[in-house]
Amino acid sequence: MNRIGVFGANGRMGLALIEAAHQNNHTELSAAYVRSSSPLLNIAVNQLNSAAPATINFSDERHVDNIDVLIDFTLAAGMREHLKIAVAQNIPMVIGTTGLNNDDMQLLQAAAKQIPIVFARNYSVGVNLLLNLVQTAATKFGDDLDIEIFEAHHRHKIDAPSGTALAIGEAIADAKGWVHDEVAVFDRSRIEKEKSQNEIGYSVLRGGDIVGEHTAYFATSGERLELTHKASSRMTFALGAVRAAAWLKNKPAGLYDMQDVLDLK
Repeated sequence: MNRIGVFGANGRMGLALIEAAHQNNHTELSAAYVRSSSPLLNIAVNQLNSAAPATINFSDERHVDNIDVLIDFTLAAGMREHLKIAVAQNIPMVIGTTGLNNDDMQLLQAAAKQIPIVFARNYSVGVNLLLNLVQTAATKFGDDLDIEIFEAHHRHKIDAPSGTALAIGEAIADAKGWVHDEVAVFDRSRIEKEKSQNEIGYSVLRGGDIVGEHTAYFATSGERLELTHKASSRMTFALGAVRAAAWLKNKPAGLYDMQDVLDLK
């Protein structure tokens, strides 16, 4: 049984991860970490989530012990500190933090030389199947093709486009033999020319409580293919992350993704 520790355990995803750890037959929640300044310190976790064992209280994120795998869906600044803890104690990590910059990715790659890490922008099984499908579409259509990606999330989401949208675009660019950052277009408000067919355009919606919707559009003259994934619950992502945690135990050091966990490569 894998002992799971969850960072940011009082957040929306943190609470979903607690429930997911309870549902998975191969994992058990062993620690729910919050900031050292949190008023929840030493409060029973099951007061916020009844799926948590009655014996577990919210604990200080600086004090990690007796854990097999750590899961982190916090913001980038928190992830950096948690990664240091994991490396210092040689504990595998599952990371779902989005909005990471190049420096953050270099930190992940350096840490993965010492511990096993699963990093994915989306832990949904459906989204990871979608990544395969968009690559097939990108290669089977000809060059006379317009490619666009649309995504929608709740009003509280900070990064835009979402990490998942970027992952879809990167998968398509890889299949087309393009360098993603050279073909991605995020703003056409000052572009006074027609769309190039050697680009991937992004559109974003933020509103209400939308959990997550992503669509890749492949448009040619006379037809259009739309590949869409819609998530109705954060449990979709939480269950995938806990599945990754169960898979990660005893793996050698390295940087893995959900495609590895699902054996889709």
